[in-house]
Amino acid sequence: MIRTPLAAAVTLGLLLASNPAEARPLGSLVFEPCTLAGSGAAGAVEAQCTTLAVPENRAEPDGRTIDLAIAWVPTEGEAEPDPVFMLAGGPGQGAREAFPSVAPGFRDVMRTRHVILVDQRGTGASNPLACRDAEGNNTFGDPSDESPDAAARFAEACLAELSKTSDVRHYTTTDAVADLDAVREAIGAERINLYGGSYGTRVAQQYAKTFPQRTRAVVIDSVAPMDLVLGSEHAKNLDAALDAQFARCAADAACAKTLPDARASLAAVREALSQPGLAPVVYRDPTTGERREEVPTMGHLGVALRLYSYSPLTATLLPVALKQAADGDYAPLLAQSRFLMGSMGESIMHGMQLSVMCAEDADEMAVDPADDATVMGSQFVGWLKAQCAVWPRGQRPADFRAPLTGDLPVLAISGEFDPVTPPRYGERAIAQLPNARHLVLKGQGHTPINEGCMPKLFAQFIETADAKALDASCLDRLAPLPPGTGLHGWEP
Repeated sequence: MIRTPLAAAVTLGLLLASNPAEARPLGSLVFEPCTLAGSGAAGAVEAQCTTLAVPENRAEPDGRTIDLAIAWVPTEGEAEPDPVFMLAGGPGQGAREAFPSVAPGFRDVMRTRHVILVDQRGTGASNPLACRDAEGNNTFGDPSDESPDAAARFAEACLAELSKTSDVRHYTTTDAVADLDAVREAIGAERINLYGGSYGTRVAQQYAKTFPQRTRAVVIDSVAPMDLVLGSEHAKNLDAALDAQFARCAADAACAKTLPDARASLAAVREALSQPGLAPVVYRDPTTGERREEVPTMGHLGVALRLYSYSPLTATLLPVALKQAADGDYAPLLAQSRFLMGSMGESIMHGMQLSVMCAEDADEMAVDPADDATVMGSQFVGWLKAQCAVWPRGQRPADFRAPLTGDLPVLAISGEFDPVTPPRYGERAIAQLPNARHLVLKGQGHTPINEGCMPKLFAQFIETADAKALDASCLDRLAPLPPGTGLHGWEP
């Protein structure tokens, strides 16, 4: 998942070179003015929008169609012939919604190239496969019943509703790759550049494997290598990221004095949450302000710690959040969990996520007893396998797990403290790519394309298609934020 606008550190206003109020053609498509809404620190982006109808099932070209929602953010200057396609994460994020949060990373690229955003089928406005519970939440996460059976019932109810308008078997990465090439052809581009973030790196690698002659250069940010079973290592990766953050607190005098032994605080919270008969906690919904009452669970803890870990800024507060919970104050934990699940649920189309992961990952996923000792536990894997047992599955090509190979120019980017796609994934993805390079950004988290001089390096790579020639010494100036010692932040 590409990091949410809440974690973006910079607000960017993008100005178009021409009048944004005018309809504009690109290839065979005609675009109308639109605005891509920002959120939090991410400013809105003025763009041009249109749709392209494609078959839902390409084996039945005369059957039902999907309107792909497309946005074109024009360059500020004279356009090079090969635009940049930005591919969102998740799986389940729409590219048009995700782009404002990474737009600062594209500011230099856009001096000479258009950016094309295609809401992947099943996301955004491309026939979204949204699953809603009785409260209208677009994800499974009922704190009163976190069992695999409850997850399966949620999936069954969602499937019954979506099946009225969609065949969920045809919303896989392979289908999305075919859609991207249909858009490329429609806008009249002979070749394209790809930027993929998080799950979008899987899409980018699959496109480059399928259409090498149409691919000029690829940037994969927070990499999912092709041999990775999505979700299978979430628990282990989060615990490793937490250990790294806790070690930073222990090494910082102010943090160590104020918040001694964050790992012990975590152990105390987990022990307390595992006990039966916990009393309900009253807290305020951080979005609506309404009064809520819930019993704190391990699920609340796992969600809050995992999503806090995505961004260096929020990761600095992890020892503080754990100390509050260890002292018996669960209201902040519940409020943050509610906020994070709500924002993630609205940006992730859960039905599309199931269509991707049930077809491409579920059969290779197994519950690992070793995960029971982690913060997340094996719950995510158990939920997914239960839901995929009732979810119709599309086809995974026989060579799907094969790595990207050949002479294609590839730039891989990783954040040092990424809790989802750690730097070792980037190394695996480029192992058989002689024209690839992997940059690890010190102190950074998930999808760090906006950080430091990375936007300039991104633009230089797209301009030259030569990753090895980049002078990346400017990244040496990046450093982790100091550990937080209270809700006010870190010591002055």
